[in-house]
Amino acid sequence: MRLRTHRHLTGRILSGCALTLAALALVSLEAAADAAFTKAYATADKRQLTEWGRRFQHGEGVAASLDNAIRLYCKAAKQGDINAQYYLGYLYANGTGVQRDEELAAAWLHLAAAQNDPQSKRILTMLGYAKRPKRQPICALTDGRDALRPPSPPLGPRPGMGPTRTQPATGPIADLVRGLAREYQLDPNLVLAVIETESNFNPRAQSPKNAQGLMQLIPATAQRFGVRDVWDPEQNLRGGMAYLRWLLAHFNGDVRLALAGYNAGEGAVAQHGGVPPFTETRDYVARIMRKLGP
Repeated sequence: MRLRTHRHLTGRILSGCALTLAALALVSLEAAADAAFTKAYATADKRQLTEWGRRFQHGEGVAASLDNAIRLYCKAAKQGDINAQYYLGYLYANGTGVQRDEELAAAWLHLAAAQNDPQSKRILTMLGYAKRPKRQPICALTDGRDALRPPSPPLGPRPGMGPTRTQPATGPIADLVRGLAREYQLDPNLVLAVIETESNFNPRAQSPKNAQGLMQLIPATAQRFGVRDVWDPEQNLRGGMAYLRWLLAHFNGDVRLALAGYNAGEGAVAQHGGVPPFTETRDYVARIMRKLGP
């Protein structure tokens, strides 16, 4: 049974979501697509997450990726967005690019139906699932893996370069970092070392160059990764982690180059073919690497 969707989201994505032409000139098309997803996933608004999911599903302004669409729908659906719950149910009911799984579809559609979504109720009737199945809704990717199950090991330095020393930081900010790091596939020890070096865990820190907050985001980087309130600790952390994850992906897991990019910009790393010969940047990289281990 093939189902037809009649749903169209309304609304507009905030202006300035695309990378600048200058940034696109510095990175490959694949890396640019990864940056677009990272920025979209860092968004806190569930409706924007769902709209980004539609764009990735249909290749509207970004490289089409059903897996990325599912990840975005999943995050929005977990926050209670009816449209995201419906789209996931539709995908699994129809087998559109994923393994057809009517029970999984019903699990998602029942969540939307509980919020009085008429289309979800109609499809549940067609599927014969008047009662909610016992199965828990998961976010199955195109290869069947659960999108919420982080890969192992987390995205980070290449073998032989990984953080080996557990960072001793404690308190609410450190706890938040350790919780969010899994979401961004980052080693929390790396993130904690960066924060200690950048702001010493001061959420109100501001540098003479106008880098702001825990992870010292400059306004352009904050905008690039969807941070609305740079002084909000969680938003700042999400923006900084999204950027750090993008840098690690862009530099194939080379933590030294990623750190250099975080300090001086990925363009400077590309221009110099490695860690730029700036005293500040070299000291920055060395200081964090010492925190991470021998």
